[in-house]
Amino acid sequence: MTIMRILIVEDEVLIAISLEAAISDAGFMPVGPFSRLDQAVSAAETEALDGAVLDVNLGGAKVFPVADALIARGIPFLFLTGYANSQLPPEYRGTTTLAKPFQERQIVDRVVTLLDQRAEA
Repeated sequence: MTIMRILIVEDEVLIAISLEAAISDAGFMPVGPFSRLDQAVSAAETEALDGAVLDVNLGGAKVFPVADALIARGIPFLFLTGYANSQLPPEYRGTTTLAKPFQERQIVDRVVTLLDQRAEA
């Protein structure tokens, strides 16, 4: 059985560590975490990935170029954000989001749901 690879893009160190641990403990392989937009875009374009968890705001830069790269490849993702869904640009408002702060179990549940939806498609 292939281990699912989950891209993590998060610039807050403690949250990134928590995400990496939650993803790994759930039996997935974390890719990252990446805290810089350029590195995250490169990973989204080139890494073998099954899903992704993206912080919307990376030190003032928005993560949307990473989302676009994932969309182009058909890779499901969710946004972590302190913003309301209605504050996202219109093209991303249907994207699964998880508000900060969150529980590790919530992340795992959302990632599993994303992967299940992808498998059903």
